[in-house]
Amino acid sequence: MRKNLVAVIILISCLTVCCFSSCSQKGEPSEEQITVSTASGISTAEDTSLNSVTKDLTMKEVPTFPNKVILTGLDEHRLVSIYKSKPPETRGDADNSNRTYSYNEGEDEQNEHFMPGVDILFGYNLLNIAHYDLKTEKTNLLFNHPVLVKTLYYPSFVQDTLNKQPINRDYYLVSVYDEDTNKDNLINKKDLRRFYHFDAHCATKTQLIPGNYAVARSQYDSKNDLMYIFARYDENSNGTEEKSEPIQIFWFSLRTPAKAKFLYRNIN
Repeated sequence: MRKNLVAVIILISCLTVCCFSSCSQKGEPSEEQITVSTASGISTAEDTSLNSVTKDLTMKEVPTFPNKVILTGLDEHRLVSIYKSKPPETRGDADNSNRTYSYNEGEDEQNEHFMPGVDILFGYNLLNIAHYDLKTEKTNLLFNHPVLVKTLYYPSFVQDTLNKQPINRDYYLVSVYDEDTNKDNLINKKDLRRFYHFDAHCATKTQLIPGNYAVARSQYDSKNDLMYIFARYDENSNGTEEKSEPIQIFWFSLRTPAKAKFLYRNIN
């Protein structure tokens, strides 16, 4: 009798485990099963709908809204941050998803990596930046299609100093995902991140880091007023950053930004 009871208990336990395993497999779709995008430019899947945009769309084809006028240190030049719209019930103040910093000598250590004369805007769902010239009364976009701006560097609104001397910048730097480099029909952080310089009027754009690199981070050299860019080389040419790929270091002068030069090449 006792043996029969034990056998029944074991049988019930096995059936329960099998049932639970089957339900788990049906209830949790894998990443490959997630819908990628829609023609409207906004993905229908939650994991790709944030901070992504469908490639080959114009600014008019993607719902956007201007968040604020960005005051720069160039009196006649103002910028406007343009964000991807969210449904009215979920959209909040976009200021919650970006922060502006400036560097000032004597500030706390946590601000040491921010560059003198430069204010910084960190973007999330930031699709473009508009430039407006108060003198000519003309507006132009930094990019001719929706992109994902990671970081915008612009002349600081408040007078800044370097080595106790006034310093002024007359350009903009942008770290951005601007191309579907991995060919998945989306522009997002899975693509290679580029780095550009724009002149004061945003009429001339210069790519400072080669296009087959993914910009990872930066470092400021206050003694020489240089910016170091750490970037991963797309060794297998698949258009996405992989942790196993080698990191190279570039540098350029913040006084006269130009195409960056190699400082260190990882030969592994």
